Amino acid sequence: MAFVLLLLSAVILWFCYKYAYANENFFKGRGVKFIKPLPFFGSSFGFITNKENLISFVNKICKNFRNEKVFGVFDFRTPILVIRDPEMCKNLAIKEFDHFTDHLNIIPDDFEPMFSSSLFLLGGHKWREMRTTLSPAFTGSKMRLMCDFVVEICEQTVAYVKKEAQEAPKPNEVRELFTRVAADMIGTCAFGIKVDSLNDKKNMFFESANAMFDPASFSLTLKVIAARTVPWLLKLLRINLFDEKYRGFLKNLVLENMKTRQEKNIVRPDMINLLIEAQKGTLENASSEYDSAGFATVEEAQMKPVAKKTSWTEDEIVAQCFIFFLAGFDTSSTILSFAAYEIARYPQVQEKLYQEAKMIRDELKGKPIKYETLQKMKYLDMVVSETLRMWPVAPFVDRMCTKEFTMEYDKGKKYTFHKGETLWIPIGDFHFNPEYFPDPNKFDPERFSDENKYLINPNTYLPFGIGPRNCIGSRFALMQIKSLLYSLIVNFHFDLSDKTEVPLVLAGSAVGLKARSGVWIKFRLRE
Repeated sequence: MAFVLLLLSAVILWFCYKYAYANENFFKGRGVKFIKPLPFFGSSFGFITNKENLISFVNKICKNFRNEKVFGVFDFRTPILVIRDPEMCKNLAIKEFDHFTDHLNIIPDDFEPMFSSSLFLLGGHKWREMRTTLSPAFTGSKMRLMCDFVVEICEQTVAYVKKEAQEAPKPNEVRELFTRVAADMIGTCAFGIKVDSLNDKKNMFFESANAMFDPASFSLTLKVIAARTVPWLLKLLRINLFDEKYRGFLKNLVLENMKTRQEKNIVRPDMINLLIEAQKGTLENASSEYDSAGFATVEEAQMKPVAKKTSWTEDEIVAQCFIFFLAGFDTSSTILSFAAYEIARYPQVQEKLYQEAKMIRDELKGKPIKYETLQKMKYLDMVVSETLRMWPVAPFVDRMCTKEFTMEYDKGKKYTFHKGETLWIPIGDFHFNPEYFPDPNKFDPERFSDENKYLINPNTYLPFGIGPRNCIGSRFALMQIKSLLYSLIVNFHFDLSDKTEVPLVLAGSAVGLKARSGVWIKFRLRE
């Protein structure tokens, strides 16, 4: 019996060893330099264990291969080819898009339908169909209609901060503040509900968002790791990525809202209404409406014509609101907190921004700001563009090969992608490369002035991704960020606090970006 147990243990250990090291020589056999992987974790151990953040991880691995156009890393056991040449990235993500249409499927299709049915994770024809259907929802004309809802939340925020500033001025941990504001904006624009998370701290909508998308959540990180490495175990144990309480709340919120509107013929220019139009096939496209919302705006790429989606499941409907929620809730609040920090840190930037905002306020004569007026604020756009460069919320993006493709990458050297293999575009490395952005660690909005922005290679500035799989919501995100910054700067001085860590140090995290000690800003009323 002892011998049988010993033999069984040896067999299990052998299989574990083979599983852990199965791809160790993947790049060696292809003549590509690579980072030697750790068993199971590959190159990801640092940020998976919250020892480093994604920006420092990307910049560190790229720094080790400064003279290479491509090199290999391992995302857990998955081999990833990192492309360090911007022109090559453009070629693969745009010109050769038909070979690289999908994202790496980080969540199994049948594990979390509310996530896997979203535009972000769909692949192939399903993605093309959904993107074609939803693209008209994010045109300039649709943003103009939603802007009034966003500005209403901004005014609500100003009233709250004014009250605090008058009663007892104190430092605000602005990521917490902006997270609540972003939740309210998503609530009104995506789910068609009015929420006041600044005054009603425990409302169910904010609680759901905070519980589901906390980048510091150990349990969420653990579930993501398990979904990537042992999805069968999660299925066996019937563990979902998100708590059923919050999943059910958001699902019911969307479906009940849609049902009520259709029954009572209610029309409100928000995401729910756009989904109803898309479901009916009445959401019309107009390519001329994809106007610029600033330097960081990504252009809607041309794709082969494909029929719009007309048949929707409940999970598919909810998933689109869900991913809109995820993207708008965490990323916008993150960018806003870093923008507030940089504005407070550089008084000359703050004063120039205030003078521009004051001029716009005087022109409006008490009227709320509109989408078109936001686009006239050139210096605000410069500040936001530079914030997105220094604090990219997506330090890398991936593309998965859908059909075999061979490329030449260096002096006759060739590399063949086989179906299912993945590449990374290291956005963080481009944004911090002095060859593309001189003195990259300096916050300098003047890089994006009319006189200087022509010097920027557009293939090296990718805050919202590149090619047809860029961020569909870039216009909405920029509208959110600019509306709130305008509303705050015209009413308050941004002051650093004794609690503010200068320079900011990012916390280690596998999900999102977060300052190690928070971002503490005092809002002081302007006279």
